[in-house]
This record gives sequence, C-alpha cells and structure tokens, in this order.
Amino acid sequence: MRVTLLGTGTSQGVPVIACKCDVCRSIDSKDKRLRSAIMIEDGSTRIVVDVGPDFRQQMLRHEVDDLDAILLTHEHADHIFGLDDIRSFNWLRKSPMDVYCEPRVQKNLRSIFNYVFDTNKYPGTPQMDLIDLTGRAFKIGPIPVIPIRVYHYKLPVYGFRFGKFAYLTDFNLIEDGEVEKLVGIDTLVICALRKSPHISHLNLAGAKELIGRIAPRRSFLTHMSHEMGKHAELTEELPSDIQPGYDGLVLEI
Repeated sequence: MRVTLLGTGTSQGVPVIACKCDVCRSIDSKDKRLRSAIMIEDGSTRIVVDVGPDFRQQMLRHEVDDLDAILLTHEHADHIFGLDDIRSFNWLRKSPMDVYCEPRVQKNLRSIFNYVFDTNKYPGTPQMDLIDLTGRAFKIGPIPVIPIRVYHYKLPVYGFRFGKFAYLTDFNLIEDGEVEKLVGIDTLVICALRKSPHISHLNLAGAKELIGRIAPRRSFLTHMSHEMGKHAELTEELPSDIQPGYDGLVLEI
C-alpha cells in the first residue's frame, strides 16, 4: 500500500494570506502546506481522504487520472469544498463518485451542494453516491478501512485505520476504546496544529503523548499551521521516529 500526503496544512494553508511571518515567507518547498488530505493506493484501487479547496491542485500535481472513492472525516470547509471537482472523474468513469461519510455529514453536503442533489439537475454537475459511514470495518477494493471515532472539540469526526497505517486529523480527544483499535499499526499520520494548546486540535505535546500510547514504528505530523514553525527546524527538534510530514511525501506501507 502506498500513501501520499496531498496536503499537510490547516484550514488556512501555509503560507497564510497576508501573513509576513518567517514560515509564510520561507522558500523551502516543505513549508508550503496545502489543506490536509491523503491518497491511498493498493494495486489499481485509489482512494482519497478529504477533498478540501486544494483538491484540484493536488490531483493535477500528482497526475491522478482515476479515483475510486472518497472518505470524509467531517464536514468543515477545508475537508469538503473540493467536491465540485470530482466532475472530471465522473466523466472519465461514466459513473458517480462513491463518497463515504456519516449521516450528519451527508445532511450538510445536501445543503452545501444542493445543486448536486436537485431533482432537475443542471447538466454537468458533479455526481456522487453518498454511502453511510459507521463505526464498522469495511473494504474498498483490497483496502481495509476501520473508522476511528475522535472528537474535534465537541464535534464527532472520523479518523481511519488502513491495515498497518492510520490517519487521524482535526481532533483533540480520543477515547480509550478507540485507541485500542490502533494497536499494532506501523505508521501513523496525526494532526499537530501548533506547539501551544488549542481548543479543538492536538498540539505538538498532545500528539507526542498519543503517539506514545499507540506506539507505531514511525509517525508523521500533519494539519500544521504556520505557528508550528519551519519544517527544517521542527525536524531537528523531534526524535527520529516522529517527523513533520510535508506535501508530496510518499509512504510505502
């Protein structure tokens, strides 16, 4: 299985509009962070977790010419606003896109993208089949999926385990029973917004504490704001088994 970090930034991305901090002005490509998303490939099966406003750019950057399904962690703008751009995949596959999300998220999608679900659709609108996401394990082709319930402040969202790999973003609370579902993974990608505490995201200390509980062989940080600092400096600060992720990083699982 091959995992590509499509984006490792926060809802604003990095650089942030109009910001003049050292991180936002950095010329290091690893300090340029699109909105957080990943792509998972196993054989001919390819899925994406979250499709934010940078989805089109991410698909073009990685020359993606086919996509089997999309998993959504939750309904915030930086995780769903790229859904309109599935139209090209609809045209190529001559079928709707399978979009896995929980019922609350589906309700929001039907409101935000109401033109997609109209009885009399405008020609050329995106086509998607909304598939219920619950806590039950399932498979997309050969890729096993175990939803992991976490909390984004008080909002329930989903992370995911795919075999020996897990992806957890946009949360600051996970219950013990869900941590147990992550035992035995090899690789973890986990959010770490910044070094200081935050009301709805893990900070660096919180991410390191949870990594210690799960004990994967290696971990990569994602959903990092400009307040986290520069990639090169953060790499030097962290132990070798915990590293900041960066856009375009490919992990062989």
